[in-house]
Amino acid sequence: MASTAQADRTAPVTTRLRVEGMTCAACQSHVEHALREVPGVSEASVNLMTHSAEVKWTAGATPGPAELDALVASVSDAGYDAFPREDNAPAVPADHRAEERGLRDRAVFTLAAGIAVMIAQMAVTPHLTGTGLFVLHLVLLAVTLAGMVFGGAAIYAAAWRAAVHRGTNMNTLVALGTGAAFLSSLVATFAPGFFLRHGMSADVYYDAVLLILGFLLVGRWLDARAKRQTLNALNELMKLQPETARVLRNGVEVDIPAAEVMSGNIVVVRPGERIPVDGTVIEGRSSVDESIITGESRAVPRGVGDTVIGGSLNYDGALQFRATAVGEQSVLAQMLRLMEQAQSSKAPMQQIADRASGIFVPSVLGLALVCFLAWTFLGHDAGRALAIAISVLVIACPCAMGLAVPAAQTVAVGRGAKMGLLFKGGESVERMARIDTLLLDKTGTITEGKPSVIAMTPAPGVTEQQLLSTAAAVEQGSEHPLAHGIAAAAKERGLALAKVTDFQALPGTGVQARLDGTLISVRAARETNDSSTEGTLVEVWQGEPGQETRLGSLELRDTLRPGAVEAIRKLHALGLRVAMVTGDAEAPAKSIARAAGIEEVVAQCRPEHKLDVVRQRQAAGQNVGMVGDGINDAAALAQANAGIAMGTCTDLAREAGDIILLGGQPAQIPDAILLSRATLRIMRQNLGWAFLYNVLGIPLAAGVLYPAFHILLNPAVAAAAMALSSVSVLGNSLRLQRFQARYTQS
Repeated sequence: MASTAQADRTAPVTTRLRVEGMTCAACQSHVEHALREVPGVSEASVNLMTHSAEVKWTAGATPGPAELDALVASVSDAGYDAFPREDNAPAVPADHRAEERGLRDRAVFTLAAGIAVMIAQMAVTPHLTGTGLFVLHLVLLAVTLAGMVFGGAAIYAAAWRAAVHRGTNMNTLVALGTGAAFLSSLVATFAPGFFLRHGMSADVYYDAVLLILGFLLVGRWLDARAKRQTLNALNELMKLQPETARVLRNGVEVDIPAAEVMSGNIVVVRPGERIPVDGTVIEGRSSVDESIITGESRAVPRGVGDTVIGGSLNYDGALQFRATAVGEQSVLAQMLRLMEQAQSSKAPMQQIADRASGIFVPSVLGLALVCFLAWTFLGHDAGRALAIAISVLVIACPCAMGLAVPAAQTVAVGRGAKMGLLFKGGESVERMARIDTLLLDKTGTITEGKPSVIAMTPAPGVTEQQLLSTAAAVEQGSEHPLAHGIAAAAKERGLALAKVTDFQALPGTGVQARLDGTLISVRAARETNDSSTEGTLVEVWQGEPGQETRLGSLELRDTLRPGAVEAIRKLHALGLRVAMVTGDAEAPAKSIARAAGIEEVVAQCRPEHKLDVVRQRQAAGQNVGMVGDGINDAAALAQANAGIAMGTCTDLAREAGDIILLGGQPAQIPDAILLSRATLRIMRQNLGWAFLYNVLGIPLAAGVLYPAFHILLNPAVAAAAMALSSVSVLGNSLRLQRFQARYTQS
């Protein structure tokens, strides 16, 4: 506990903000830059999908209200709005749903107005001249102004804020494009002679203005809907937490807010109710649905001594349990925190998109100007040159580029959570997808982690009862599966366990403590001369180092987890090299490996040896994944390219891993790899489409096909193509929601 507290004191403080006004990757980049400029900030990550920012302060910093105000002010100075966000605030606040409806209404109005103006220009304008044409243009001007104010006000305001702060973003491109078209049309309406004197036709582009805005708003509306769908998994988890809990106080059941439940309270749950907090059952039996938490689709039996998880559904029996983890310490709260961290983190691929977006908008502005000047210099009509420049501005909006990676990442994190797979971030997803070698711990990973004592060999003068009671007394303070097996054996025999002092866990070795002042060590036997021994040998010693006396040994045997054999077979089928790395002696390790279908075994590994194995594989050019669940696996999990922690793991192993298998099933490992590979594939497709769209779209808008085919891209068509690019990226990412677990037992 002391080390945890120390870690908590030295860990950097994190502040979360809600950021409004971002529309593209350039906006995201500007906000991140503004946050990093605040003194004391070590790192800032902004998520365009969730409109949120996560700020990490330098070690030892204790930010207060003044520092929080500085963050908000810095974002405001960059042209955006920021608000402090509560940790339990929903990922999609209610006002975002209202915004979604507003986008829909504005899109429908602006698009309908644009179609009406286009029909009027095409069908009526050719038949009018003089006053009649002027009146028509005035009507079209009024409709266009209404559309620009109602539909485009937010776009123009955002572009203005960016300009005031010497920045550019997607709104800048749209505002300049539609603004240029509107001003040109305004001159053609009130001073057509200006164009006629210069040998140009006095064309108006009111329809283009409205259609550009309309298609853009349709795209944003669909974007908002798709983003809400990608965040549904996070919202579903948030809804699992019951608002009230029923606790026993002086023998009377009292309903209180779930947030007020304290560790140690006795909680009562009736059939059909959700379990409000984590705890240990002290009375009753029932079946509990933990599928949304662990991915296990079957209801699991729960009775006295079993653990229940807050948010799971109690089926057919009444339970009383003692609360053990409440608030931020509960499994559900940790899941929510990890999911948010995952969505806020950036995949390595996103860094490519960020660098491109940072220079994209200024480059497009320059290109549009070049196109206008080039077409004018070549003797073409200035109206045509203007239309081409507008098309370049509109079609090049980097919306799809900004959404390409975070959209896929967000959907994958949500889908993984529903399957009982918790990714810690986009980088974790990419790492998992690239592994080609998988190292597995044995106890608690491949096996059940519930070994039982099958034989005892006491030293001369020591009885089996003395040997077992001594070992169990020391092991009762340990969380290791072997310790639980020894303690269970003592409990079955009705042995009373003495209290020990100076307990100390020795990672990779065993435990030691003082029993009546005598130092007792319980540790795994490193070697055995009996090759027929297929269980794990544990030796018990007494005395100070160098003066120890052996009290005897206990043999424990574990069983394979359900689905372990099939999981190993599927891992081989996926092309992975699979090896088992364990602290066990060679004979029991090879016995389990043979049963599981693993050919390569590295036995008798202390924590530092497991770390060396990972490093050696990496030095040989392998991308290594490590699966483990204990303190002795933590270093290897952290060193591996992808660390995979079982759901039953210790806190240290959980922190070291990149992904947590909440169900603790080996069958979840191939599913996690398949989901990661599918996500990486979608990320690549999205980025490829976003770049290809711009590579092809910008030259088309610039008129590259005109000399040979006399084909030019209408600004309204360019706007539709831009909207389609964003929607296609989001639609492609949403395909991950249909990813099905192939191997996890159901």
